[in-house]
Amino acid sequence: MSQLAIDTSHVATLHYVLADERGRTLDDSRARQQPLEYLHGHGNLFPALESALAARRSGERLSVTLAPDETYGERDEALVGVSSRSAFPQDQQLKAGQRFQAQGPDGPRTVTVVATDDARVTVDANHPLAGETLTYDIEILAVREATRAELAKGHPLPPGTSHTAVEDRKR
Repeated sequence: MSQLAIDTSHVATLHYVLADERGRTLDDSRARQQPLEYLHGHGNLFPALESALAARRSGERLSVTLAPDETYGERDEALVGVSSRSAFPQDQQLKAGQRFQAQGPDGPRTVTVVATDDARVTVDANHPLAGETLTYDIEILAVREATRAELAKGHPLPPGTSHTAVEDRKR
């Protein structure tokens, strides 16, 4: 029996190390002991990353470098703004690096506090990895046929989930 190649009807399980352009590790699925499982071709990963994984097989290793326009986009300085400290609850502790949800013109978005003093708070609504070139070092652990339920949902389902169990939850 031949090994399956990653295709749009397949679920792939992989370990990866994500690094920035300085070589600093940003995420390591093996260190977290949590491999990534995704349904190929259903928008679960960046399109350029999915393209690099297409037709690969279990046991293969690859390194994929993605430019900002293939991931979180370029930084947009217009998304950095200053608000009055009085716009935040008086008792709320604010410090640089803190993230929270804010309502923007296009709906909620996560913002990061850049700086704060008694009068002002500077926040950045860019994704923390915007403007970064990212490299994924990947080991493909397994490739399997997706279930009908997974294809219908557009993502892998937890082990042991049956099509019937999914239908029962809809009721």
